[in-house]
Amino acid sequence: MNIDNNETKPQVKWVEIDENNEGQRLDNFLITYLKGVPKSRIYRLVRKGEVRVNKGRKNIKYRLVIGDVIRVAPIRVSETDDNVFIKSALKNSLENDIIFEDDVLIALNKPSGFAVHGGTGIDSGVIEALRTLRPDARFLELVHRLDKETSGCLLVAKKRSALRALHELFRGDGVDKTYLALLAGCWQRKKQWVDAPLLKNVAKGGERMVMVSKAGKQAETFFRRIQKFENATLVEASPKTGRTHQIRVHAAYLGHPIIADDRYGDVKVNHEFKKRGYKRLFLHAKQLSFAHPVTGEKMTVHAPLPSALTELLNNEKPL
Repeated sequence: MNIDNNETKPQVKWVEIDENNEGQRLDNFLITYLKGVPKSRIYRLVRKGEVRVNKGRKNIKYRLVIGDVIRVAPIRVSETDDNVFIKSALKNSLENDIIFEDDVLIALNKPSGFAVHGGTGIDSGVIEALRTLRPDARFLELVHRLDKETSGCLLVAKKRSALRALHELFRGDGVDKTYLALLAGCWQRKKQWVDAPLLKNVAKGGERMVMVSKAGKQAETFFRRIQKFENATLVEASPKTGRTHQIRVHAAYLGHPIIADDRYGDVKVNHEFKKRGYKRLFLHAKQLSFAHPVTGEKMTVHAPLPSALTELLNNEKPL
């Protein structure tokens, strides 16, 4: 019996880019297209010229254009050992904590303790897990980011056009963001506008840090007191800019860092609260308001505070 090896061996693939992938970076396209293939291997394929765009070499940062034809070298996806492992808590959240979904957008209540995407030291994050759980989805991309320990509203675009529209809203003032945070100590003011520029820095251990500095970029956050407790204050925080760790650094700047913030908080205070059950950063993305990327209709998505944090608040002594 003659066996046609072409039926068993992986073949060269040619993909023409349409509006769903217009503007996407080449590496991000390949990560989605070659599901299960390690990022390191994808980058190697591009460097070696085994992935070509319009018959030429391109950098991984190249932005795709409608009509681009991508040549992908033969590759056995099944041979990879980089399958995405999804922890049960994240899987449950992605299956049951969808706040809103339509043809172009997903809003989910991200659990604390999970990065939004894979990176250095992180095999996979929320977006990789979501793509694994929805293998038939042609396009799934993060619209914005939340810190690993922050829970709450996270938007994912299901179409490239929606992603571009939402990016424009986030870059401007088209998205109203509201967070809940529990601050250390009893904050006496009812509300305060913090306008303190932030500068990214790197600590000696390689940990990314942000500090208030005149040399930094403009950063503005509005804080409003919700409830005073004996040793803490619940506030709403509304960032008007989107700097890294903005709410956390501005809260510390006020002299009332967020409870269980191991990076910008008070060590002794955190130790005392952790003994009482505060095991995670008390910062939650409560609400996002924006214009729908297709209809233009004003919409608001709301993520309930996790039950574990609600129970902790119920045990606090109000003033």
